Amino acid sequence: MIKAARVAQKPSKSSALDLARRVLAIEAEAVRALGERLDDRFVHAVELINGRSGRVVVSGIGKSGHIARKIASTMASTGTPAYFVHPAEASHGDLGMVEPGDVFIAISYSGSSEELLDIVPLVKRRGAKLIALTGNAESALAREADVHLDARVAQEACPMNLAPTASTTAALALGDALAVALLEARGFSPEDFARSHPKGRLPRQALVHVADVMRKGAAVPTVRLGASGLEAIAEVTRGGLGMTCVIDDARRVKGVFTDGDLRRALERGVDFARVTVDEVMTKAPRTLRRDALAAEAVQLMEAHKITQVPVLDADGALAGALNLHDLFRAKVL
Repeated sequence: MIKAARVAQKPSKSSALDLARRVLAIEAEAVRALGERLDDRFVHAVELINGRSGRVVVSGIGKSGHIARKIASTMASTGTPAYFVHPAEASHGDLGMVEPGDVFIAISYSGSSEELLDIVPLVKRRGAKLIALTGNAESALAREADVHLDARVAQEACPMNLAPTASTTAALALGDALAVALLEARGFSPEDFARSHPKGRLPRQALVHVADVMRKGAAVPTVRLGASGLEAIAEVTRGGLGMTCVIDDARRVKGVFTDGDLRRALERGVDFARVTVDEVMTKAPRTLRRDALAAEAVQLMEAHKITQVPVLDADGALAGALNLHDLFRAKVL
């Protein structure tokens, strides 16, 4: 007797949303619980990796293998030399990449992956330290590890509690936590990040300094202290920067006179034929050093709602000026 084919029913919009929210709630809870369980073992793992003389090798199979690849990639891009080794391939020669001084991170939720357990004795024999990331503290892999990181979850997000979902999310989050802790421990900077991401947008922000994009020389509008108000207006117009710097004889910035200062003074009925720039300028303006990152200039301008800023040299004298449009032209924004 031929059985009728089972016809899949199209889920309703509400049921699909309810299920999605349930999945996200379960995975979010898994990560939250993971944070509460972190203890000195995590610190030990960070110290072990940070104190290594070799590299970090990350391994896992199946879904754990995909997570292992991502963790290795994140570590490598944030200053911790790391690479992925497939445990089955390791048994067929790739184990030769593991050297004394390396740290081997083995990922298996059950902690009983045969492919990993087959190579663990060989990894340790080669002089590498072992960190196990599992959901079972009593597993063979956990017992063999120099450090065991507990990545257990209360349940998978899969309705059948079978497909690795919450457990892989927890493992990934724990790997990210390790990578960021190592980043902080070694003082990894935006410039370091940029060197390993030469094609990204972030490197552009990370490597460009204020001195690279600022206006210099005659392109920087300036007037001396005591200059007339009309002279200051003329210099603002000539410079096309929306301001002029007001400097003393040592070229130290004593103030700026901006388009905004002009409008406010006109509203008060100021006679610019009779005032000096000292009377209408903004005193003690925000400034930047020429060796500051262009990204810092963006942050300063956004925080104080300004669009232009004088730039100082190492001695505090005026070296240039920067406008928001200069950052746009340099593609920092």
